[in-house]
Amino acid sequence: MSDRPVTVPNPLTDITGLILAGGQGRRMGGRDKGLELLGGVALVSHVRERLAGRVAEVLISANRHLERYRSLADRVVSDTVGGFQGPLMGIYGGLCAATTPWVLVVPCDTPVLPPDLVERMAAGIGRHRIAVAHDGERLHPVVVLLERALADDLHAALAEGERKVGRWFERHAWTAVDFSDCPEAFDNLNTDEDRRRLEMRLNEESRT
Repeated sequence: MSDRPVTVPNPLTDITGLILAGGQGRRMGGRDKGLELLGGVALVSHVRERLAGRVAEVLISANRHLERYRSLADRVVSDTVGGFQGPLMGIYGGLCAATTPWVLVVPCDTPVLPPDLVERMAAGIGRHRIAVAHDGERLHPVVVLLERALADDLHAALAEGERKVGRWFERHAWTAVDFSDCPEAFDNLNTDEDRRRLEMRLNEESRT
């Protein structure tokens, strides 16, 4: 851990939100997952609701359908290297584009993230350079708050061929942020069956 003083970033001035929507969507037949619908609303729009008005700016990392994504973000960033290189490449693009000292990364396929995600991640960073959400059973490596200043190190790691998010985190002082009170908030949609199951759950919750 760094010996830096404990800091709590101010989300509205110090944190940029980055939604990762640049993947291939292999388990959805190659469809653009961020634009898939849940309850008639694009997944990326559900996620954006958790960030908009809570951070300084919302970026979307996307590699196709850029015009559609531009209507949903303050800015859209694309991978600097083609071929769908994975989330680390999307994170790198977001770190380079951000103008705030911190970037909060979330995936486009987690539509029911906690409404207080931003505040809790900011409160949990402490003296660390990286904070990762933990649902009580496992880490969610792409729900992460990290320093923009890590961009150069991430660039070097990518140039070395690193593509594993967790392995890159281990190079730095990182911590887990406890979300064990709401593990269901990190449910993600990888398949059409996942979507049907989540729609049923949300419909049941809306009736209670």
